[in-house]
Amino acid sequence: MLKVENISFSYQEKPVLKDISFSLGKGVHLAVIGESGSGKSTLLKAIYGLLHLNNGSVHWNSNKVLGPNFNLVPGENYMKYVSQDFDLMPYTSVAENVAEHLSVFEMESHESRVDELLGTVAMKDHATRKVQHLSGGQKQRTALARALAQESEILLLDEPFSSIDQFKKYELRHQLFPYLKEKEITVITATHDPEDVLAFADEVLVLKDGLQIAHDQTQTIYDRPRDRYVASLFGQVNELPIKLLKEYAETDAKVLIYPHEFELSKESGVEVYVLNNHFKGNSYLIEGVADSGQHIFFSNSHALKVHAKVFLNIPLPLVNKRMLTS
Repeated sequence: MLKVENISFSYQEKPVLKDISFSLGKGVHLAVIGESGSGKSTLLKAIYGLLHLNNGSVHWNSNKVLGPNFNLVPGENYMKYVSQDFDLMPYTSVAENVAEHLSVFEMESHESRVDELLGTVAMKDHATRKVQHLSGGQKQRTALARALAQESEILLLDEPFSSIDQFKKYELRHQLFPYLKEKEITVITATHDPEDVLAFADEVLVLKDGLQIAHDQTQTIYDRPRDRYVASLFGQVNELPIKLLKEYAETDAKVLIYPHEFELSKESGVEVYVLNNHFKGNSYLIEGVADSGQHIFFSNSHALKVHAKVFLNIPLPLVNKRMLTS
């Protein structure tokens, strides 16, 4: 089990991580999300042992991560860290970059193992190409294959698909994450992309300004976000006064509603006038405005006529679940 206990870290005098604590079991996939500058990459570096912590500790089972003040070469051999810098050997081939990290005691199986790993990241066709001639996305996939070569117990991924073309991301996610789950490798992915999170991460940890503001099962974080900041990390969200939805409500509380959760009605509900239609592929994100001046975003299968009046409803159990407490 990975145990992160009250870790804090500062660059010079600027705090970047503040009292972060969580534990993670073997084979669990944790997504770390937050806005740019929230501390995601720094947290991965701290866990890997690249930083000297101001306070706290990191343990994997009985092993303590000691950091650069104790290790001549920082980083633990039971972990692999894939940074946004890739750190590949540019003048050797893709296959050679991967094979370099395989055991010298299993030379006879290197070729088949390299072939398996390159297949996992869709790089078989580029096995003999020199790294210096690869695109950014191809380098990123090569770095992922190299990190998988020794089947470490923990894999730390920092924005693992940021340089990869959109159409390749979908294929790679569906190959890589099930592979890691099958191998029971504990994974921590720092990402800003909700597509990396919702379908694949078991748990989510949310950072804001270096503080840990939420940690729970992925669906729980999505269904019951503590505030608009957390909900917005998954995409567009509405923060609406409850009195807009329930006219006679006796509270000034607000409610978080994702666009797809509204139900359209021809006769009753919140009156909204259509302002804009935004094509999203299989649906439209529609921007409207209520009589109160409140802008509302909702989803619909087709575009609506601008200035048309529609009625929006929210199931009462959803209103109760999403009501903000402060």
